[in-house]
Amino acid sequence: MKPTLIFLSLLLLLTSCQPIALVENLSPTSSSESNNRKIKEIPLDIGYGVDGGWYELYFTDPVHPEADSLRGGPDRKLAEAIDNARLSVDLAVYSMSLWSIRNALIDALHRGVVVRVVMESKNMNRSVPQELLEAGITIIGDRSAGLMHDKFVIIDRSELWIGSMNFTVGGGYEDNNNLMRFYSQKLIENYQKEFDEMFVDDHFGADTVSDTPNPSIYHNGTMIENYFSPDDGVADVIVGLINNAQESIIFMAFSFTSDPISEAIQARAEEGVSVAGVLDESQMKSNQGGEYDVLVQAGYDIHVDGIEGLMHHKVFIIDEEILITGSYNFSRSAEERNDENILVIYNSDIAQEFLKEFERVQAQIEIE
Repeated sequence: MKPTLIFLSLLLLLTSCQPIALVENLSPTSSSESNNRKIKEIPLDIGYGVDGGWYELYFTDPVHPEADSLRGGPDRKLAEAIDNARLSVDLAVYSMSLWSIRNALIDALHRGVVVRVVMESKNMNRSVPQELLEAGITIIGDRSAGLMHDKFVIIDRSELWIGSMNFTVGGGYEDNNNLMRFYSQKLIENYQKEFDEMFVDDHFGADTVSDTPNPSIYHNGTMIENYFSPDDGVADVIVGLINNAQESIIFMAFSFTSDPISEAIQARAEEGVSVAGVLDESQMKSNQGGEYDVLVQAGYDIHVDGIEGLMHHKVFIIDEEILITGSYNFSRSAEERNDENILVIYNSDIAQEFLKEFERVQAQIEIE
């Protein structure tokens, strides 16, 4: 057989042996092709939701006139997903007081689903965690100097829920928050490893190593980067993205005390990049070394929120194309001590939905 034919035969053989899962890692198409998919509204009694096919995005609505009913928000969708679990539910959350999630977890346990929970130890004495323990659900606390500050759920190892929302009454109905649902095996592998590191290996905070299986993936034409703190140097990642901003930097920040991130914003603003942001008022008043005054004095379009609850997002939107979001507050504690996670999503459709949320948060502000 001629050398060329031998080469082609070997190439075809190797190609045919590639696992199907690698389809998730296909090279991205152009931005217009990858993002030009119809997004459908997901009706919520209280809040906002959209379905992008391989993802769902949810936002709380603390100013809704019926928000005090504590029913029908994004937590309802998560509870429904847990209700449909057949094999397993792994949940890592800083705090939990929502009855919807409590009931869904206990019902899942009674159906024979394996339910495992990781929490911040300081919040385990609340009534809902105690009720879960009494029902027979195992909860592991972090028992560390930092915080177990993650907020994610893995259901049947086939879907992932993450965001800024703690599963609390305040988180779901009084605060500004986001919650996202993804169907990506590569992302699930990352979060499953992180969960097992805490629940099985009992490693929290600084007692961890950087070993994320898939730190960068392509899913449905979208590049997604995934980082965990304190082991992945998240602040440097955010600074690098800000340094590359060409047109705009927009952020929503519950806590913002990171000098490197603030300095990166100021440097890009000096080069003509527009800057706008909203910070939580309670954190702005209580944080020592907060960046609010620095950014306001520099003349940027920065405000504190206008709701009674918390502006709890941890979001950057770069050039209306790149989204940074997760549990990571822009602080030294998040960088060095806490268990945290972020996603960097290169998708203009998703970025636009978070821009809509930014506009909603801005509309809640009473500008004097």
